[in-house]
Amino acid sequence: MPAQSVFSEREAGKRMNNQLAGRKYTIIGIIAFLGLVYMIRLFYLQVIDESLKLDAKNQAFRYNTQYPPRGYIFDRKGKLLVFNDAAYDLMVTPKQVSEIDTADLCRILGIDRESFLRRMKKAIEKPNSPRKSSIFEKQISAETYAALQEKMYRFKGFYVQSRTLRKYPLPIAAHILGYVGEVDKSITDVNPYYKEGDYIGISGIEKSYEEELRGKKGVKIEMVDVHNRPKGSFMNGIYDTISIPGKGLTCTLDRDLQIYGELLMQNKIGSIVAIEPSTGEILALVTSPTYDPNLLVGRERSKNYAKLALDTLRVPLYNRALQASYPPGSTFKLVDGLIAQNEGVLNLDTRYPCARGYPPLGGRPKCEAHPAPCNMIESIEYSCNSYYSYVFKSIIENKKYNTMIDAFESWRNYALSFGIGKKLNSDLPNELKGSLPTVSYYNKVFGEGAWKASTIISLGIGQAELCISPLQNANIVTTIANRGFYYTPHIIKAIDKDPNHPKLARFKEKQYTLVTDTNLYNNTIKGMTLVVESGTAAGVKMKDIDMCAKTGTAQNPHGKDHSVFVAFAPRENPKIAIAVLVENAGWGAQWAAPIASLMIEKYIRGYITRPEMEKRMLDGNLIEAEIKGRIEELKTNARKKEKTERKNQTGNAHAKK
Repeated sequence: MPAQSVFSEREAGKRMNNQLAGRKYTIIGIIAFLGLVYMIRLFYLQVIDESLKLDAKNQAFRYNTQYPPRGYIFDRKGKLLVFNDAAYDLMVTPKQVSEIDTADLCRILGIDRESFLRRMKKAIEKPNSPRKSSIFEKQISAETYAALQEKMYRFKGFYVQSRTLRKYPLPIAAHILGYVGEVDKSITDVNPYYKEGDYIGISGIEKSYEEELRGKKGVKIEMVDVHNRPKGSFMNGIYDTISIPGKGLTCTLDRDLQIYGELLMQNKIGSIVAIEPSTGEILALVTSPTYDPNLLVGRERSKNYAKLALDTLRVPLYNRALQASYPPGSTFKLVDGLIAQNEGVLNLDTRYPCARGYPPLGGRPKCEAHPAPCNMIESIEYSCNSYYSYVFKSIIENKKYNTMIDAFESWRNYALSFGIGKKLNSDLPNELKGSLPTVSYYNKVFGEGAWKASTIISLGIGQAELCISPLQNANIVTTIANRGFYYTPHIIKAIDKDPNHPKLARFKEKQYTLVTDTNLYNNTIKGMTLVVESGTAAGVKMKDIDMCAKTGTAQNPHGKDHSVFVAFAPRENPKIAIAVLVENAGWGAQWAAPIASLMIEKYIRGYITRPEMEKRMLDGNLIEAEIKGRIEELKTNARKKEKTERKNQTGNAHAKK
């Protein structure tokens, strides 16, 4: 073949290869172009369209938050304690507001023009913005809602958003159930779930179980026309998110027992705590004075809260059962007796003289007349102060310890194991730990090495620096009823009908004390039985109900002593343990004991067989006398202050001369 022909064929092949390469690059270019188009489209949908959505809020779409209903709360028998009621918020998006009938809107809402302008200014200022919806008027009535719906086309930029408010079928258990309020900036800054206008549990169960009760918010995208009228869901709701209702809670409270306890404590200051020993479930928790929980719901909440907070004489917002600390008085003798038995310095036959006082302290502390010298069981029956002064002295001076300080630390550790001087970590918020004095405290007060058993002897009868809450006192008697252990007191029995919910697992663990011998508890319980049979609380003995108890009187430096009583029943397989404290009511047997015994009878028997005692407790009015006394004390202090100021002014005037 000629060389020229071969060359031509090679050239033709090169040209063909170049053409194919060109086509390849063209195809690649087309594919790259199409890919770029899709990327641009995807970018548009994911980024630009999001900003358009924001603008769409101002044009055709409305993003409505779907607030879930909070979970209902029931008592242990399934009786309703808290439910929800419909409510409405009037929302505004300032950028959409134009050519509205301001006068008509103000008339419907019952506000003036200045209020309207002030609210619009707030809706525009940070953290709000002209593009962002915010609450203009919260919790409007159903009548106002109906009036607005008829004329909403005249109020462009405004719309109504539904939500729910808490309602209480009975005005009870306010401090336990708690209340719900609007979130503030301190919450929205740290928790992204909450936005301005959201509600959150502020106290009680509402606070402790907020995450379970609140549910999960949803969003509904709604189309509106130029007249601000809804035109249906955007894209048939495919971009909506559904709200998830809050979980229901089964409370440990017995509603009927709670009602009865609040009736008994009417016109009295103090508290009742009743616990089921076998579970640690709180059957009743009464703090008095109390208030109707419906007062802290709706638009009047702030005003009502201010009124309650300003009532400094009755202090109805104060949860005395959890937050008040009192000397336990003679009820603490039960603990000291158990410690002494376990330490080997006390037995059933141990006897100490009384002589109406502890002789080494010159007859202090005082004691009532009773047979003496007592043995251990009789000392509980008659509540002998002198006996337990000796008992405490024997604990602190126990020769098995190298020093008195070691013995004191041992006594303190025993007390801690009974839940004294520390938080019990119940599921109710704002629980205080009380006061259990330390070595460092006494060293500071008296000087290191300058104090001994006789210096702090009042601890033996539950006085001095020792202070506990009514919840802790109820837990102590629960521990004795269980012969050495307790379950952490709690208020919720099941979450979403699940008693084995992980959040409740810690309430099923036994908490043991350092006194583990059940025989020692049985010795103490023998004395507690005699308290009711023939001792300091014989007046509250009940037929066919075997109650074990201890009376107490808590010293009060500001007035009359407090009446204290602890008990459980029946003696074997106890169903209820209770602690009652009535402020400024004197001896434990006068007021606290009858109230506690009536509560026990109501719970176990279901009805009352002692109508005269019940009537006396229901009719008893201790609060008026107490308030009058406090008023007189305030007046006296004011007069003393005024007299001192006049004296100082006179002295200054003479000094200047």
